Amino acid sequence: MRKIALAILAMPLAACGSGEPPPKPLSEAESAMLSPSDPKLAELYAGSCKACHTVKDSLAPLTGDRSVWDTRWTQGEDVLLAAAIQGKKGMPAGGQCFSCTPDDMKALIRFMAGREEKQ
Repeated sequence: MRKIALAILAMPLAACGSGEPPPKPLSEAESAMLSPSDPKLAELYAGSCKACHTVKDSLAPLTGDRSVWDTRWTQGEDVLLAAAIQGKKGMPAGGQCFSCTPDDMKALIRFMAGREEKQ
């Protein structure tokens, strides 16, 4: 009887988890295989973002690695965009993307964070 009572009391606790396992970290090789689906963004990404965002030693969050990007994403897109425009730590202002518009940068951030809009 006591076991049944404990099981009943523990049931609500089972619902406390998010139900989703935490994201699996990506390797450099997995990250390097990713590219935006939009051809213009793919060109901008290859020319300005990929060199750092696919190499762990650069200390930039790896493209597509939600285990790292998810905590950054909680800050909001505007905060991430401001950091990209102004530069942050080892990343130069604008991420060396001299032809990127703010909308391009937002789309690139979404892509690298694993949140690219499906087309």
